[in-house]
Amino acid sequence: MTTLDRRQFIKLTASGLLVAAAPAWSLPAPKKKLGVALLGLGNYSTNLLAPALQDTRYCELRGIITGSPQKIPRWQKKYGIKDANIYSYDSMDKIADNDDIDIIYVVTPTGTHKRFSVQAANTGKHVWCEKPMAMDEKECQEIIDACNKNGVKLAIGYRMQHEPNTRTFGDYRDSRPYGAITGLSSFAGYAGNGRPADDWRMQKEMGGGALYDMGVYAINGARYMTGKEPLSVTGRHEKSHPDIFKEVDETTFFTMDFGEGVTADCGTSVVKGFNHLKTQCENGWYELKPMQRYSGVTGKTSDGKRLASIDKMQQTLQMDNDAQAILGTGPALVTGAEGLADIKVVNAIFKAADTGKSVSIG
Repeated sequence: MTTLDRRQFIKLTASGLLVAAAPAWSLPAPKKKLGVALLGLGNYSTNLLAPALQDTRYCELRGIITGSPQKIPRWQKKYGIKDANIYSYDSMDKIADNDDIDIIYVVTPTGTHKRFSVQAANTGKHVWCEKPMAMDEKECQEIIDACNKNGVKLAIGYRMQHEPNTRTFGDYRDSRPYGAITGLSSFAGYAGNGRPADDWRMQKEMGGGALYDMGVYAINGARYMTGKEPLSVTGRHEKSHPDIFKEVDETTFFTMDFGEGVTADCGTSVVKGFNHLKTQCENGWYELKPMQRYSGVTGKTSDGKRLASIDKMQQTLQMDNDAQAILGTGPALVTGAEGLADIKVVNAIFKAADTGKSVSIG
């Protein structure tokens, strides 16, 4: 697989049925798995990443880095983590001398990603950073530079680019079974009424709000399906809970212009539920609905094809693919450049919504 690029990773037969090019779960496991330390033990690490790591073939959970020492006994009891592989945020620099740990996965609020990712890279360990990558382009570049300086791999946690149905439709941008793309609709959001004011998702400086949290799915989905970068964006915010959402956006609608008449109509919200990615083409369409849930991602096409959801955790596939990239047995699917590109669009949308004008993306 070392010679495969991201567009060759998944291929289609002439009948349109999915054929995976050496999926991680079908290949022999290496003699020694890579050791992962989760940095941040919130909901995503606790209920998704740690369970997913129990089924990975190329990496395994070996350490934790936390600012909440009261969580340590529960994690040790459940996963058998050695005392020597437990670190606090203040002591994590010592992980440089720990051969058990090969990868640090940063799973903390967005506003802390730059700090912890750079710190992780400086230990000489490979870095996996949860999406969105960081707050702005400068922070993203600092992460990339730190990883390059230390000679370590960097992957951003866009699990959907590892999800087989998403990859199948992504391949259509080259094979064009329905002709050229003429437009897209990309929406990601969940219904709710906000969170307490002290929750980081309600705080601007921590990367809270709909656009950072859910909007990157809509942005990344449209970019991935077209294989292109938007030339400009327009945007507007909508508020139905102004007394609750005082710092961050609750619903944001935006349009991405890819040039040559192709635009993506997009939206994101943390008070309204919508979840689909539809690609319109000259001779038909294809759609993921839902397009970013943790399970149940299914696809359909205008001529009746159906893509069933996978029966494995998306995070298991994501982490195995990223581990293979480190081992040199698979392609690097989601690099730091990909994370930076999305943040560039996020900040342009904020500017467009604030000014009411179209904003060019250089």
